Amino acid sequence: AGATGLGLVPVLQGYFGLTFEEAVAIIFIQSVLISSAPIVFGEPYAPGWITPALPLALTFILAVDSAGAPVYATGAEKFQVMTAVSLWFALIVFVLGITGLGKLFVHYIPDALKGGIILGAAIAALKRVFVDDAEKFLIPQFWTTLTAISICLLLTFSLPIQRMKAKNRALAIFAGMGLLPGFLVAAIVGPISKEVTYEMADTFFLFPPFMDAWDKVSPFAIGLAPASVFLDPNIILLALMGYVILFGDLITGTEVLRMGEPARRDEKIDVNINRSHLSIAIRNALMAVFAPFFPTQGCLWTGVQVIVVQRWTDGRKSMDSLFSGIASYYVFGVPLLYFCLPLLVLLKPLMGVALSLTLVLTGFACAYVAMGITRTQIERGVALLTAVTLALFAESPWIGMVVGIVATLTMVGFNPPPPQDTAIREAEEDLVESAE
Repeated sequence: AGATGLGLVPVLQGYFGLTFEEAVAIIFIQSVLISSAPIVFGEPYAPGWITPALPLALTFILAVDSAGAPVYATGAEKFQVMTAVSLWFALIVFVLGITGLGKLFVHYIPDALKGGIILGAAIAALKRVFVDDAEKFLIPQFWTTLTAISICLLLTFSLPIQRMKAKNRALAIFAGMGLLPGFLVAAIVGPISKEVTYEMADTFFLFPPFMDAWDKVSPFAIGLAPASVFLDPNIILLALMGYVILFGDLITGTEVLRMGEPARRDEKIDVNINRSHLSIAIRNALMAVFAPFFPTQGCLWTGVQVIVVQRWTDGRKSMDSLFSGIASYYVFGVPLLYFCLPLLVLLKPLMGVALSLTLVLTGFACAYVAMGITRTQIERGVALLTAVTLALFAESPWIGMVVGIVATLTMVGFNPPPPQDTAIREAEEDLVESAE
């Protein structure tokens, strides 16, 4: 969990101009806000990033113009844009949540367009790793990154290994450790291939420089973006696409809980979608002020949710309460980690690997979810056209959305499924099954 969060460190250092310590301070604040979902708001979900939206956000914020110059040149400009997107996203989540229109909004988006948005995230993620940032992250640690990606892809998605896990408990436990097996092997391969060099920390505690970070990222220090940025249709579209993905996460988290509830009749779990919207809106608004980086304040980390719920179903002796299980994971596993300097220094050479690994796994998962949402060959063709346009015209997402909408209406038509059989629900159920 800590290494995945720290995957943003090289991005914050390389593209936003923060020091290592300032980047850790930002990630600590984001982790505290994430942890507040179950601890403060009483959410029954293991929260995490809106991961499929991450490559879309990175591609947009790091886009270049026709002359090859960055659209947003300075770190301050990038953080101002992140603040704008986060505030728009918070407003959209709040309004759609309290009015109950969120479900209708997502329901009436055609399957081909939904699939195109999510497949666009997949293409953007893989393009970021293997093309855009290859010289920065992949090539300098090629064998280390390739090893980590291969192991995690096999343990997470390989059907032959899934069948082997059902017969071999040791393999099931090893594969159930998430990204850790890939990191452990990468930590060994790195020094052997001379791509990783470990350092020693000179003290045990790190006290992140929160005020220095504040002066570089907060709108109260660097100012808000101009009105033209807040009213940019591309920024509003990015927030809307994030909401489409977020609502799918809410469905997934709820389905995972419903699967586990029959085994724990002793604890009633209060699932309240309006409360979830309010929690996400508040966290994103606070994040926009203190540590702006969309989309790090979502509702679900699917892998953790599945693991916690599975242990919860083993009974009270294994886990007294679902909330104690989720809360202990986030209190002891995420925020406190960032004060332990020796562990941070140990993970520091592998942070580029963490970012590449996160994006590749996101791209793979988004691709098969998108293909699951689309039902016909024509819908898949429209989704691919939309996705490629979104990825290629990253600095102007409206182009991809216009292409997707026009292609959907002309090639597929507008025929929303009945509410009880929405395509996104079926796709998310497939995602739950694969997560198990």
